[in-house]
Amino acid sequence: MSPVLADVLQVTALIGALALVHRPLGDFMAAVYSSKKHLRVEKWIYRSVGANPDAEMRWPAYLRGVLIFSAVGVLFLYVLQRVQDKLPLSLGFKPISPDQAFNTAASFISNTNWQSYSGEVAMSHVTQTAGLAVQNFVSAAVGMAVAVALVRGFARSRTGDLGNFWSDLVRGTVRILIPLSVIAAIILVACGAIQNFGDIHHITTLTGEKQAISPGAVASQEAIKDLGTNGGGFFNANSAHPFENPNGLSNLLEIFLLLVIPFSMPRTFGKMVGSLKQGYAIVAAMGIIWFAAVIAVTWLEYAHPGTASQLAGGAMEGKEQRLGEGASSLFSVSTTMTSTGSVNSFHDSFGGLSGGVLLLGMMLGEITPGGTGSGLYGMLIMAIIAVFLAGLMVGRTPEYLGKKIGTREIKLAACYILITPALVLIGTAVAIALPDGKEAMTNIGAHGFSEVLYAYTSASNNNGSAFAGFGANTPFFNTALGLCMLLGRFLPMVFVLALAGSLAEQKPVPETAGTLRTEKPLFTGLLVGTLLIVTGLTFFPALALGPLAEGLSS
Repeated sequence: MSPVLADVLQVTALIGALALVHRPLGDFMAAVYSSKKHLRVEKWIYRSVGANPDAEMRWPAYLRGVLIFSAVGVLFLYVLQRVQDKLPLSLGFKPISPDQAFNTAASFISNTNWQSYSGEVAMSHVTQTAGLAVQNFVSAAVGMAVAVALVRGFARSRTGDLGNFWSDLVRGTVRILIPLSVIAAIILVACGAIQNFGDIHHITTLTGEKQAISPGAVASQEAIKDLGTNGGGFFNANSAHPFENPNGLSNLLEIFLLLVIPFSMPRTFGKMVGSLKQGYAIVAAMGIIWFAAVIAVTWLEYAHPGTASQLAGGAMEGKEQRLGEGASSLFSVSTTMTSTGSVNSFHDSFGGLSGGVLLLGMMLGEITPGGTGSGLYGMLIMAIIAVFLAGLMVGRTPEYLGKKIGTREIKLAACYILITPALVLIGTAVAIALPDGKEAMTNIGAHGFSEVLYAYTSASNNNGSAFAGFGANTPFFNTALGLCMLLGRFLPMVFVLALAGSLAEQKPVPETAGTLRTEKPLFTGLLVGTLLIVTGLTFFPALALGPLAEGLSS
């Protein structure tokens, strides 16, 4: 079988699997967040934190719950890293330095999972499982809760109530993420991923060299790392490591896990607002851009333009021989178009133009399909912008799902889409202007600029992947990127929840002959065009200085 045919079959199987679970998983998540009943374990959790799961919250109260819970998580994870040498199963590892502990805590609480450390030689078993793995679950559940709150804003009328944050958080974790992760972890173990709490093994290689092999609860962390679009690998090589990603089957499963919740949540949205076609329009826009990016990156990597790439082994430089070009390209697009830092190849080794596509995937706001929850609410914000633009063109007050998009709503949506570009562009400019930024670059010229741009794009959009040639483990970058992660995660949530509250207070507007049909293919095309135009106008100058300049000069 030719590599191209194998890649086509792989993408076809992935799309088929996602289509197969889209309806049942989307409907199940809608039922979970609409249920009035509480499981026994959920009631115990509510009592332990002193929360009333039946109390409705307006958007300020919902936001306070998000921020308080996340702040406690940052503090707990920071302290855990600083005292890990005094806890059981420490493996003899030292405490994490203050700046790196802050960076890691901000990273995992914000669902970014940027790693400026090597997990197998830095983090103890307790830190990995009780700290990092736990945040993989709850940070994903926070994103899903905020998305559901926005959906309720569209679905409800004449009330400011958006549900209960604690109930949404616990249900998302207990009923959705944990069961799916258990199933995925069992399959990964069957594929060859490891799962244990053993000590470090010291062996002698065939060449006589000494090597330390780190064990750990890898399969369980790998499952939620991908399912929750987190990305933090147990090992420094992430999903390129055979203990995390043993073979082609596990690789395809991990890509499926990256995409399954983000691509299913539009069905949840359609179910909760009472119009499944609205969900189909959203998922179609997500799928069109994702599929186009897969084709573009795969083709560019097979073409492997440039003399240097050909001398280094073509497109296979920086990629796993056991997975190949197509599987690496499919994984890279899926991880950068979701808020996932999981990688099975070095993105630094991708060509200038294909690396630019990966950058563009994050610059879109990671909404094609985006992260668990964050992808849906990001896409709904862009849908509001698209409706507003359509209203301007025909001279009609914009409406979406029976809600008027007035001055307040469009201001909140505009603030949302301006946050991450400001963090990315200002952060990159400051880093390039300072000695710390120049010293961190292992390459000069356009590629070196791309390394810095990628780092701030990844951090501010809560992705977590990196150009491997960028040395970010310094006090300056640990602090600066940590702040970008927190601001890029929680500032947008402020505007999302404020928008949800504003929509929920409105009374529904009756549909007329002049109402824009947002469930039709025409609106899907408008939404795709809006995404590309807004992103292009914002980031084209930066892309021209980095990946475009590198690609065109190859």
